[in-house]
Amino acid sequence: MTRDSVSATAGGTRRIIDMHSHWGTPRGYALQSPEELSQQQKVWHSSPKHVTEAAMASHFRETNVRAILDLGVRRELSLDALRGLHDYALETQREYPDVILGNWFHLDPRLAHDGVRELRRCIDRASGFIGFAVAGAGYNVAANDPRYEPYYKLCIEARIPVLILVGYTGLGATLRGGGGVRLEYSHPRYLDDAAATYPDLTIVAARPAWPWQTEMIAVLLHKTSVWYELHGWSPKYFTADLKNEISRRLKDRVMFGADYPLIGYERLIRDWHAEGYAEDVLEGVFHRNAERFFESLGK
Repeated sequence: MTRDSVSATAGGTRRIIDMHSHWGTPRGYALQSPEELSQQQKVWHSSPKHVTEAAMASHFRETNVRAILDLGVRRELSLDALRGLHDYALETQREYPDVILGNWFHLDPRLAHDGVRELRRCIDRASGFIGFAVAGAGYNVAANDPRYEPYYKLCIEARIPVLILVGYTGLGATLRGGGGVRLEYSHPRYLDDAAATYPDLTIVAARPAWPWQTEMIAVLLHKTSVWYELHGWSPKYFTADLKNEISRRLKDRVMFGADYPLIGYERLIRDWHAEGYAEDVLEGVFHRNAERFFESLGK
């Protein structure tokens, strides 16, 4: 592919399904507190540039992106405040269905039945895609913890997937003691155990699993109910074994994830092309594998 054609692709002609990004709006932005915003400067070397809901939707259209958005882990919010935030996300998706495919929602497993009821309410209210997100290090609760059982059973019943975050997280990075965040809970071993325990559960492993990438590849090869989206990293920083498997044994299950607004689409698309993957591999990563994923859910 020539430099000019890569530039045109980055400008929005390439069709993209973004399986995981965040909100650029003031209310939806994943980082809210002064401490979290300070972390953004230290970890990602950036500061928030909030946009309106309409401007965010326009940006997705201009880049030919349809995205599933994640509000992030909101540990400080009460359940009532979370309900309001979920309603905001569902209503915004309903207003811009051409570019916001749906939402990943986090709920603290320690909320027990109240959390499960809230997930049920969101499922019933959703007009687009919805999925349940599990951030092991976010709550310091592993993905195979028994407290997730009622959530997983509801997801199986409702035929919605679970997003399980693996690998290193910027949450707590640079803080003394990592702000209490335990990276151990993002190890792929817990995803593997959840996949074995709930074989009817559709799981999406989220972000590159460094420093346990080889273990994550083993899980993906062994558990065909697990898909993989690679948000949060430029592909040029992927480990050598992950780069190799994207065009080989994982060719049909790797999906594009960005991490907007922290990482821009133009840069990511350029970086994917720079890795030299064949066009059919790129088409799979950018949209075809996601389309197959939705078909598997009957969506």
